[in-house]
Amino acid sequence: MTKYFLYARKSTDEPDRQILSIEAQIAELREFAAREHLDIVDTLIESQTAKEPGRPIFNDMLSRIEKGEAQGILSWHPDRLARNSVDGGKIIYLIDLAKIRELKFCTFWFEPTPQGKFMLNIAFGQSKYYVDNLSENVKRGLRQKVRRGEYPGVAPTGYLNDKLNHKMIIDPQRYRLVQKVFELYATGYHSFKTLRDVITKEGLLSRSQKILTYSNIQMLLNNPFYYGAFKFNGELYEGKHEPAITKKLFDTCQEVMKQRAHPMKRGEKLFVFRNLLTCGECNCAITAEQKFKYQKNGNTHEYIYYRCTKKHGYCSQPFIREELLASQIDKEIQKVSLPQDWADTMLSELDKQEQDSAQSSALVAQNLKEEISSIETKLDSLLDAHLEKTITVEEYTAKKNKLLASKITLDQKLKDFERKGDRTLELTRKFISSAKQAMIVSTRDNLEEKRKFFQKLGSNPRLNRREIQATPRGAWLLLTDSYPHFRGGDGIFADSGIFSKVLGDLDLNQDKRLQRALSYH
Repeated sequence: MTKYFLYARKSTDEPDRQILSIEAQIAELREFAAREHLDIVDTLIESQTAKEPGRPIFNDMLSRIEKGEAQGILSWHPDRLARNSVDGGKIIYLIDLAKIRELKFCTFWFEPTPQGKFMLNIAFGQSKYYVDNLSENVKRGLRQKVRRGEYPGVAPTGYLNDKLNHKMIIDPQRYRLVQKVFELYATGYHSFKTLRDVITKEGLLSRSQKILTYSNIQMLLNNPFYYGAFKFNGELYEGKHEPAITKKLFDTCQEVMKQRAHPMKRGEKLFVFRNLLTCGECNCAITAEQKFKYQKNGNTHEYIYYRCTKKHGYCSQPFIREELLASQIDKEIQKVSLPQDWADTMLSELDKQEQDSAQSSALVAQNLKEEISSIETKLDSLLDAHLEKTITVEEYTAKKNKLLASKITLDQKLKDFERKGDRTLELTRKFISSAKQAMIVSTRDNLEEKRKFFQKLGSNPRLNRREIQATPRGAWLLLTDSYPHFRGGDGIFADSGIFSKVLGDLDLNQDKRLQRALSYH
């Protein structure tokens, strides 16, 4: 009597898809076996696609058949056994060798004759054609989705898949935390390790509620989806989803990542002011170390010293203790501070200027629209050249990605401008508020906050004979030049006319000096 393996298969092991497939197959096959009086020696169940060869349970079944444990297979349809030419060929070859004498299906008739094997070959071919055709249809649908600006995949961290409307929506629990990841990393102060520690405390976890790995954080920071674009098959596309950050912030993070390409050595201690300054004598970096332990009130304390790395050879510069260095940084920060009443007066004056800026705003917006239109024309011409095969695919992809990145940057500028109006006034307001905060930062004990603020003030600060030599940049220089007049008394600032001079100079210098003044290294 012929012995049979009952084989049931579904294409996925996801619990919410084809959930009744296996149960229904087994019930129908057992009823069929009872009617036909078939001897079932084992029931084999597999949850894996048959599009490609390599199913472990299926391969084991064929091995057992070759050993003589059974001579037949009972399955729902030939497509349960094979949807690829390799597995289908194995079955037909075993039939040729008489290792398989019977194949029983609920929805297909088979007998081991030339005609039966021919029909089985056709059934396997139809199964393969169905899979191949389905794959092409899915790819065509994905390409159309990409053309509409919709990301064809699982929503990245900070977003959710709206299955009803088939679009990406903001995750209310993690969207702001993702923004914070970019904001913190752009400061240049955090490594992946310290960044992970901060965001984990804030509550940013993976979908499976696990702590993000370093590679997770790196992929997040490299993902163009967060500034409004996405990549599909290596090509950049403009998305219709709500961007989490600006293109400028994304580019800043890429620069920081590039600068930090050489990570800290394992076990190396993190010091707040390390690599913040360079040596005034030999231009090497200023490093830090802990020395001189001492006992006080029963507790062990250590002094932190900063010194030149001396990588270029001999250097006569002495070391400096951290508290002395911090006090000098406080003085540099205080030079650009604005008293609260003066800052409030400046902000009130800006509110008046904002009312007169409508006409100039319209002109700026028109210029941005013309630049965007020009890029769109270039993209169309580039596509024509690609379709006519006058340029290679690699050239097309590289040029398209570059133009599209520029277009996204201009689109964001236009949206910001239309939403906020004159950006110069907005930046000026932000600058004055930051200068108002300077005195508070200098009086706090938060060394990390001091470092971040000090980095705003200028580039390439140096340490010479235990003295900081720093030159403010951009708009901060205006406040530094006015510093001696600020400290003469409450009435001197207004009487000397410095208030009008500072505010006027800020307005004349437009965006660039303000952007540099407000940006971190």
